[in-house]
Amino acid sequence: MGLIIRILISAVAVMVAAYVIPGVSVASFGTALIVAIVLGLLNAFVKPILVFLTIPITILTLGLFYLVLNVLMVYLTDYLVAGFGVSGFIAALLFSLLVSVVTWLIDSIIN
Repeated sequence: MGLIIRILISAVAVMVAAYVIPGVSVASFGTALIVAIVLGLLNAFVKPILVFLTIPITILTLGLFYLVLNVLMVYLTDYLVAGFGVSGFIAALLFSLLVSVVTWLIDSIIN
């Protein structure tokens, strides 16, 4: 049950981010659910590998390269999910930051 609630919270965060950030579009709430699932799976399986492979550049940039990895995950989600679009690096960066903050806020209110 907790996983379903987390996915719904993430989908709401995706919808909020799409509403607030110009350059991000989501066709429907169903698409937002798919985006939340795909983004969660990419963050669980692909991102740890990329973090490990990019440790030297992350250290050199004092951790700022981690933001680039977040943008890369958003772009990959954009590529995989029809009905979801991100137009530009800044939009993807703001999207990843806003989804993280909204998910954290809603999750902390519920728990």
